[in-house]
Amino acid sequence: MRKVLLAVSAAVVLVIGMGGASAGARVIAPEADVAHHGHVSLTGGRMGIALVSQSYGPASLDNATVKLTFSVPLAGAQVLPERCLWGSDRVVLCAAGALRAGGTGRTVALDLRTLGVPDEVVVKVGTHWNGGATDRNSANNEHEVLVLSTGDPYVF
Repeated sequence: MRKVLLAVSAAVVLVIGMGGASAGARVIAPEADVAHHGHVSLTGGRMGIALVSQSYGPASLDNATVKLTFSVPLAGAQVLPERCLWGSDRVVLCAAGALRAGGTGRTVALDLRTLGVPDEVVVKVGTHWNGGATDRNSANNEHEVLVLSTGDPYVF
């Protein structure tokens, strides 16, 4: 009887141990509240954008990417800052880099020309990639800004 109990106990430990190992193999996404804040201005077909990306936590991120979408096409042959690239004639993607939880963020500054001289531009700012983290507060990283051609800074 004792041998049977010992064998059953060993089997239970083995099954529980395997279940724990497979549960440990699962990757649980970290939670990070990514935020993008800044301002954009437009005058005479030139758009100035300054934004800061950061993680309010609780997790830090190895890297994040912010996506800027414009309601009008941008002029071709413009040089973007380092860590930014063209997604299309209306989309720019910029790597924010590593974002330490609760730390100061990375600043991206863009000086862009529109195709033509529009009276207004709608700019959408949002997180394109955050390393797979869960973000339960998208209100501070998804913005849509109507920018009038007045030269005034519109804050987001």
